[in-house]
Amino acid sequence: MNLMSQSRMLQGPHVLGHDKPLIRLSFTSCVVGTVCLPLLGLITCIFISSVFHFQDSTDTHCKVPNYLPSISASISLSPECHIWRFCIGLHSAPRFLVAVAYFNFYKGRFSTRFTEWLLSCLNFMCAITENFGLLLLTYVSSIETYLVHKEGFVLFIASSVIHMVLTCRLWLVIKKYSLIPEDVKSFYWKIRCLVLNIAFCCLAAYFYWKHNMYCEPGSYTFFALFEYCVVFSNMAFHLTAFWDFKSREMVVISPEEGKDF
Repeated sequence: MNLMSQSRMLQGPHVLGHDKPLIRLSFTSCVVGTVCLPLLGLITCIFISSVFHFQDSTDTHCKVPNYLPSISASISLSPECHIWRFCIGLHSAPRFLVAVAYFNFYKGRFSTRFTEWLLSCLNFMCAITENFGLLLLTYVSSIETYLVHKEGFVLFIASSVIHMVLTCRLWLVIKKYSLIPEDVKSFYWKIRCLVLNIAFCCLAAYFYWKHNMYCEPGSYTFFALFEYCVVFSNMAFHLTAFWDFKSREMVVISPEEGKDF
């Protein structure tokens, strides 16, 4: 007897035949859970760092007053690093699943449009590298190996911005030919999140440069604040999958005994 479990993306009513469903979960629940894990983890880490490790988490080489810990500082201390790693570890597998779901979604939509199909492949690669960058900066903290942590952060930011730009480009085409209100709503929210994310990235980079160049009091605080906004706008962008997969389910099945594969 050969047993095999597999996950399927379902749209609307679907007949499983003799396959026995083990787990049936709305894909929107999966998306919300995937976004909420790092969101709650990050808020918890920032809170603990600000209340219990304020001096250590806000100290920089400039030795000037700062009032907010950066994300890197917040997830590098203990127990914050363990909380963050736990949340990201749980969230990473569904994140890869969502990337595959989007790729299959685009492949079905753009099977006859070579340019969009090519962009969807590049978009999938960016989604994967974004997740790998997040895992790298998570499990290699800035106080352990700073250069590796920094490269992970750069990979995450660069991949996420490119991924968002490509996604908006693909959804521009989808919106043009779609009659579904959720598709239009999803597109416009993606655009808003992209614009905000790029603006926050520029502001965070500016205050980071200003802090390192002039060591002005408070510059690193503004950097940390806009760094939070970069991450929150990224999470909001990924949350738009709620509309994209609203009618779909994730089903884990186990084929009936005696069925050959």
